[in-house]
Amino acid sequence: MTGVRPATPADDDALSLALARAFADDPIFGHLFAGMSGVQARAERFFRMLAPIHLGHEMLLVPEGEVVAASLWDPPGHWKMPITAQLKMAPSLLVRVFGARSFSHLRDYARVEALHGQHTEPHYYLAVLGTDPDHQGKGLGSALMQPILDRCDQEGVGAYLESSKEANIPFYARHGFEVVSEHVFHKGGPSLWPMWREPRPPL
Repeated sequence: MTGVRPATPADDDALSLALARAFADDPIFGHLFAGMSGVQARAERFFRMLAPIHLGHEMLLVPEGEVVAASLWDPPGHWKMPITAQLKMAPSLLVRVFGARSFSHLRDYARVEALHGQHTEPHYYLAVLGTDPDHQGKGLGSALMQPILDRCDQEGVGAYLESSKEANIPFYARHGFEVVSEHVFHKGGPSLWPMWREPRPPL
């Protein structure tokens, strides 16, 4: 299996580009950026803002070698973005990423966060997983999940994610995740599928 390592600040540009390319055909991103210009640049800015939060948890993983994929995790009890981080991100979100649509998008984010909040038991949260399209199908996604899933099993705690593509559900299911609900974005937007994984007993 491909080796992985924790990301460093020096990886920010490469992983932001890889994730922007990975989510170029994502239905949620298509909804968020519909009709806007410079979508890839906006997506890169978005992931560049997210990266420091997960770097602080030391749970942002990238492949060894070329940074063409990344997984952004939060440890138990740390999945909700601190209000200080939200306030720091707000001006950039408003001006540089989503423009005037930020307020409606934040409403959707709050609804998704409320669904996540129903899982009160300790768990690891896979916030983002993506691979540059030119490097998909090589096992990078699985490699970037496995270290944290192993930790879940060792510690006996669950894992949670939201799949923004229905086609990705079988992939996550192979790693033990099950769909727990479906969230439909407002104004006829796409669906999002929250998924939960129970820890597996040691072999």
